[in-house]
Amino acid sequence: MVDVNAQIAAVQRAVRSDERDGAQTRVQTLTQTYPSPIDDVWDAVTSAERIPRWFLPVSGDLRLGGRYQLEGNAGGEVLACDPPSGDEARYRVTWEFGGGMSWLEVALRSTGEESTRVELIHTARVADLPPGFWDIYGPGATGVGWDGGLLGLALHLAGSTDLPPEAAEAWAFTDEGRAFYRASADGWAAAQIADGAEPAVAHAAADATFGFYTGETPVEMLEP
Repeated sequence: MVDVNAQIAAVQRAVRSDERDGAQTRVQTLTQTYPSPIDDVWDAVTSAERIPRWFLPVSGDLRLGGRYQLEGNAGGEVLACDPPSGDEARYRVTWEFGGGMSWLEVALRSTGEESTRVELIHTARVADLPPGFWDIYGPGATGVGWDGGLLGLALHLAGSTDLPPEAAEAWAFTDEGRAFYRASADGWAAAQIADGAEPAVAHAAADATFGFYTGETPVEMLEP
């Protein structure tokens, strides 16, 4: 059982426009604090043995300068890797999928002996998005996927039984899974409105994203 309302409320979501090397980008940020020490959280988000237990199977060389590949999803290069030192740790990777490239940063900060804040930042060039993609789906297209990742990490760190990817996919079609994706999509609509979007546009995008994640609105490509 997943406490959907508690998990959705535990995550702070934000979206903003920025620039990278002169190109317009959209930046999505998710932040959640976990009741686990920073060393354990770092191991969970960087270990090839533990990542498949809450996210996806991963292969490659998970160290600075190495390349990784998530099964059926993105791959890329490890651009920075700073293990826990004091109260902080972080890594940065390229996120290469479907012929495009974006950037992912995961930053950890200890907020107590048994508490760690995780901040996930995903930056994508506007020009790399398929035409009309943002207009239809908004930030929820990738944001809902990342919400699922943070949920998986929460369950893993809490010692819940790890589910294979196919079981996690089946969960999306249960009442509990649908409630989670509805609430996540609405959370990203709120973040989009806070960034200046018209409410009607943001809510329509949330509806389209919810439809995809629950199998009601097929689309060729919609991955975090």
